[in-house]
Amino acid sequence: MADLVTAADLVNTAEATTLLTPASIAGAAYIVAALLFIMSLAGLSRHDTAKAGVGYGIAGMTIALVATVYATFADAWGSPQATTGLILLVVAVLVGGAIGLWRARVVAMTGMPELIALLHSFVGLAAVLVGWNGALEVTGMSGALLDIHHAEVFIGVFIGGVTFTGSIVAFLKLSARMSSAPLMLPGKNVLNLGALVAFVALTVWYVITPELWLLVVVTALALALGWHLVASIGGGDMPVVISMLNSYSGWAAAAAGFLLNNDLLIVTGALVGSSGAYLSYIMCKAMNRSFISVIAGGFGIAAPTSSSDGEEAGEIREVTAADAAELLRDAGSVIITPGYGMAVAQAQYPVAELTSRLRERGVDVRFGIHPVAGRLPGHMNVLLAEAKVPYDIVEEMDEINDDFAKTSVVLVIGANDTVNPSAAEDPGSPIAGMPVLRVWEASNVIVFKRSMSAGYAGVANPLFHRDNAQMLFGDAKARVEDILRAL
Repeated sequence: MADLVTAADLVNTAEATTLLTPASIAGAAYIVAALLFIMSLAGLSRHDTAKAGVGYGIAGMTIALVATVYATFADAWGSPQATTGLILLVVAVLVGGAIGLWRARVVAMTGMPELIALLHSFVGLAAVLVGWNGALEVTGMSGALLDIHHAEVFIGVFIGGVTFTGSIVAFLKLSARMSSAPLMLPGKNVLNLGALVAFVALTVWYVITPELWLLVVVTALALALGWHLVASIGGGDMPVVISMLNSYSGWAAAAAGFLLNNDLLIVTGALVGSSGAYLSYIMCKAMNRSFISVIAGGFGIAAPTSSSDGEEAGEIREVTAADAAELLRDAGSVIITPGYGMAVAQAQYPVAELTSRLRERGVDVRFGIHPVAGRLPGHMNVLLAEAKVPYDIVEEMDEINDDFAKTSVVLVIGANDTVNPSAAEDPGSPIAGMPVLRVWEASNVIVFKRSMSAGYAGVANPLFHRDNAQMLFGDAKARVEDILRAL
């Protein structure tokens, strides 16, 4: 009996050993990582759980990296090229990790939008390289399976190429290395549609006859289309572009996952792609814009031809920091509407201090956040959270818009297009129909600006000439600090 039990144990042990292969261990780790990524998204959806959400994401990515490196080591061990390949893998991980850590430590909050755009471009480029590798190294496939592989290669290269150049253009626009005005080529919609039709035709051709020159053509087509799509987007719509590129990068990662037979890449790419697309849809709805026009390019605000500098005739009233402090001292309620100018000036810390001082005096202080304030989704929320502003006094546009008429003082700090009355009152304005914060309904409006220049959309703002509006010129951070001293 003992011999039989021993033999059975040996059989079970052998079966268990067979099941615990490097691939199965990595697969199990990928499932855990995917669950952590889902928990990360759930955590990031709420302010009080955001920190935990970041932790889940870090844990999931760590598990994914360790599992991938382990599976690669185990599979390659003993092969003639193992040493070279493993050295290259380790060097790539270490160099990439070091560069990423360095950039994360030195980047300012004002540079986050362009950094995110640049990171999206890396995902797109990786998908292109994976696709080319999949085309050049085809082994062990035939028939329908080979046709599916060719389709995966072609689609992956196309999505990756569009993401790569589109993200590069977004980076150049956000970092002011390229004009923010939309590119207006004749027949641009026809060009975009023609590129998509050509892609479909080339895909069918490549599946039937997988010639290398077809892959070269679709790569060039994708790079050109990505450049044209984002270059055609202008004005204050870059937050939508960032979320849309985020979606593109997700689908590019999913395409790479199919080529690499990596379940985690597929799941993660689908999560990123769908969430990015949904966020873009929500933002477009909040701006009264068409979601389809974002995907097709050409979405944006062209600068008006009647005024090159965005200025509008009319008188303005200038106010000093001492006058602003006096208004705030007597106010019963204050709403602060921040914009990209607050990020540039790094004024969130003195703004948080001003908020604290006013609340100590019994003033009702709240923040009104426009969906596209800043240069990426949630930009203002991140800045205010960084400065420890209580989250319960930070409200979205729809929540706070009806309260402006009952507000004593509104502080417009670095915002322009998102508080422009032309959107609601001038049907001929380039931003007509765009929902904005109705700050002009308040008793008093103090606008913090460096100059009278137009905003990112290049549209003149009649708010500056309203009877209840006063201009406080200069650096936003310095002016808020002046108000604090006067208080």
